[in-house]
Amino acid sequence: MRLMEEVTIRRMEGHDLGRVMDIERRSYSMPWTEATFRGLFRRTDADLFVAETLELEVTAYAVFWAVLDQGELGNVAVAPEWRGRGISRRLLDAVVRRARERGVRELFLEVRVSNNTARQLYQSYGFREVGRRRNYYMEPVEDALVMRKDLDPDRPESTSLD
Repeated sequence: MRLMEEVTIRRMEGHDLGRVMDIERRSYSMPWTEATFRGLFRRTDADLFVAETLELEVTAYAVFWAVLDQGELGNVAVAPEWRGRGISRRLLDAVVRRARERGVRELFLEVRVSNNTARQLYQSYGFREVGRRRNYYMEPVEDALVMRKDLDPDRPESTSLD
């Protein structure tokens, strides 16, 4: 197992899309398209991050956007062979840091009701359930839980556990 010090978080670039799409397809039953990612690159309100090893292998990514003081964590995915090593937590750190820089006070996300691993991660990170979207996901049809993390843009994240 590789050490977390060997993984860095940086902004996603166009040349990362091949690997990002591979991770996306292996992570979601209804993956985003490459056109979706390319559209996000053009948005000034969106930030896209990747986790990369010293060997320059992209292992994970996260997408976030903000409108005024509200942000949305649109997607987080870790390649199956890299899961369970704390990479998603490092990506969440980067998203929260950037959200605070943008003046975001509330960060939202949706997660499948059945995705207990992600729900536990988000809860441990300070997200709380605030609603439910019925039949939000397809293939299979399933509800989404809406979760929110309150941010103080003036206070840096001292730890991943709020």
